Amino acid sequence: MVVTRWGARFAGRHFPVAIGRGGITRDKREGDGATPAGTWRLMGGGYRADRVMRPPAPIDFRAIGPHDLWCDAPDDTRYNHAVRVPYSASHERLRRADPLYDMFIVTDWNWPEASPGKGSAIFVHCWRGPRKPTAGCLAFRPDHLRWILARWTPRSRILVKP
Repeated sequence: MVVTRWGARFAGRHFPVAIGRGGITRDKREGDGATPAGTWRLMGGGYRADRVMRPPAPIDFRAIGPHDLWCDAPDDTRYNHAVRVPYSASHERLRRADPLYDMFIVTDWNWPEASPGKGSAIFVHCWRGPRKPTAGCLAFRPDHLRWILARWTPRSRILVKP
């Protein structure tokens, strides 16, 4: 898949995509709101079993619950990793009231060996709407994301171009 600020191309189709409010950057920093340029793999993901069916993809998906979090504290030993309630360091909830993380995929951006401050929770997930920016992730219309995941292979990659 090739992603630019104008959209994504995958398997012969073009898809609208939401990117970070800070655009696409070659120098990703925690909290900058930018989507990091580079080549990403999809590593695993989560989904709200109470809202959606398990996404069709050859990657590991697990149902998420109210105790699932993602650490975004650069000085914490669990930075850019899944954690569980209770957790005192800065984090975001994976089970959200809105549908953004009804299905989400963890990328290998700064994961699993995380460099502090280089960005956390760079996911592929459901969008708020067309051209509504993310905090640095890639976001797609839910039906488009399911279509993409159904055709994803272990050799597939995401190339984000500045």
